Amino acid sequence: MTSIPSVDLSDFISDNPTKKQKFVDAIGKAYEEIGFVALKGHFLDDTLVNNLYNEVKNFFSLPTETKQHYEIPGIGGQRGYVSFGKESAKGKKEGDLKEFWHFGQYVEDNPKLEAEYPKNVIVSELPEFNTIGKETYKMLEKTAKYVLRALSLHLGLEETYFDAFIHNGNSILRPIHYPPITEEPKEAVRAAAHGDINLITLLMGAQGRGLQVQNHKGEWIDAIAQPDELMINVGDMLSRHTNNKLKSTIHRVINPPKELWGTSRYSIPFFMHPISDMKLDVLENCIDENNPKSFEDITAGEFLNERLLELGLIKK
Repeated sequence: MTSIPSVDLSDFISDNPTKKQKFVDAIGKAYEEIGFVALKGHFLDDTLVNNLYNEVKNFFSLPTETKQHYEIPGIGGQRGYVSFGKESAKGKKEGDLKEFWHFGQYVEDNPKLEAEYPKNVIVSELPEFNTIGKETYKMLEKTAKYVLRALSLHLGLEETYFDAFIHNGNSILRPIHYPPITEEPKEAVRAAAHGDINLITLLMGAQGRGLQVQNHKGEWIDAIAQPDELMINVGDMLSRHTNNKLKSTIHRVINPPKELWGTSRYSIPFFMHPISDMKLDVLENCIDENNPKSFEDITAGEFLNERLLELGLIKK
């Protein structure tokens, strides 16, 4: 596959069974072959997207010392600000050329999870920042729910199989700022080649060159969304749960050509995580003679903790 397929979520949520099945087949095929789709028909409107980008740019334009005030020690960067170069891809020494913010779950009716998750961090300098972040989080979470329902049908599961696992799940909305590059990077890139940890990732801001996906031949292909599309990919948790039937694809954000070094890039992924006690054990109907069980049993919480250690975001 040499390009990213495009699908329209409005087909899935229509009352037309033919359109719905067509969407299920198309997204299932894409996730088995390349692990990425571009999705139209999501729940974000243009006003919300524009407001979010304005707030994100306002935040990253604050003085460094103001931003560092929102960097909370001891929580592995799960909420608030993470400063430039702190995160590196698995197996990489060099920190990625980015800074970012984390909005987390807004727990409903579950005191146990409310105590388990770190609290969201309020930015006092920007009164709309947290309000717009929360609204975006909710709309992306809603979009992700329907994508997972389509994948449930593709996998031969009951349509709402994932619903209970993602309600109050440990999902993260991450506005990222890749600042202008001021000198020749030695080994670092904006985001080194990596797979995502979670179930699925919904990415805003994949317009223009930068994001690249590695296909099965090992070739890097550009993943460029239209302005009204989200780029959505399979994460390692879902790949593991489906015995690699759905592919978690390695991807990266390359540095721009030298003439564009002076420009910032912004992208905003939503990492859809389940609740931590979801079992990621390989689904029985994804095991057969040709595809024996490839992964040990593990919970989502245990898997996340392993990966945060590997990324250097939490220490042993």
